[in-house]
Amino acid sequence: MDRATSPTRRRSLVGAVAATLLATAATTGAAGTSAAAPPAHTPKATPPMAAAPYEYLGWGDPQPPADVMKATGIKWFTLAFILSDGGCNPAWDGERPLTGGSDAKAIDTIRANGGDIVISAGGWSGNKLGEKCDSADALAGAYQKVIDAYHLKALDIDIEDTEMSNATVRQRVVDALKKVKDANKGLVTYVTMGTTPEGPTDEGKDLIQRGAKAGLDNDGWVVMPFDFGSHSGTMGEATVSALDGLAADVKDAYGYSQDDAYRRIGVSSMNGHTDEADENVTLDDFRTILDYARTHHLARFAYWAVNRDRSCDSGGSDGDSCSGVDQEPYAYTKVVAQYGG
Repeated sequence: MDRATSPTRRRSLVGAVAATLLATAATTGAAGTSAAAPPAHTPKATPPMAAAPYEYLGWGDPQPPADVMKATGIKWFTLAFILSDGGCNPAWDGERPLTGGSDAKAIDTIRANGGDIVISAGGWSGNKLGEKCDSADALAGAYQKVIDAYHLKALDIDIEDTEMSNATVRQRVVDALKKVKDANKGLVTYVTMGTTPEGPTDEGKDLIQRGAKAGLDNDGWVVMPFDFGSHSGTMGEATVSALDGLAADVKDAYGYSQDDAYRRIGVSSMNGHTDEADENVTLDDFRTILDYARTHHLARFAYWAVNRDRSCDSGGSDGDSCSGVDQEPYAYTKVVAQYGG
């Protein structure tokens, strides 16, 4: 599978050359940004959407959400992805309408069965709203269309690839997210990004710092601890290391206490075989993440993706629709469903 074109590509650039470029971009882009007082350091209670695995309804033979709910007890899903339709206008995959289509019907079904949804904008592939909208006001307006269409309680910005690598766009995303956060009382917001085994990349650190300077009261800074390029130990151990690094960066940027910092971070893992040949996220790794999340009261425990939460019929691997490991259906989702803060 060519990950350069596949919609499953969810990878941060962490190689040595990339790291140098990232540091340069972060230093250059941060110049001239005005600092604002960090938001009040109020401890965050874990919201009900903290356990909300991703499901991608556009490909990968997605399971009916009602069947997933019945089989696992999961109540919330993170539905992906909202992209640009070519301009500063949101659409599912950049193509399907917000309302009146199959995605809206799936959301109605989830809610009719007692669940709800987080909607994710961004991802690796496709046209990103952060790039197509030319100002923070315009980008906030695009996010607001999604919020209004579904009366959202939670919004995830999955910032990757070119949307992440451009310092101007990083600032635009932060400023737009603050605007919608301020305009929608009680809206839970997540910012999801790639990571190294030690914590966020230089771009990720810069993004968090920009959020703090802008006064963005973000509920969860979330990392995707996979597709590392290289790591040591189990994937569970690498995830814990990445999350400890993330907590330290959030603590330093915002001035939170250690406990508050952990309550403002989250994890979005990947089940089974990832896009790297040496990476296999096992059920034991998920249990390690669950224990860590419970100990530190993380803001979010998600993973990519419900579509993959089953063995491959061929016994091989298919990154779109199965995990590539021998497993019972929904085994990973059942672990995530146990998380309640």
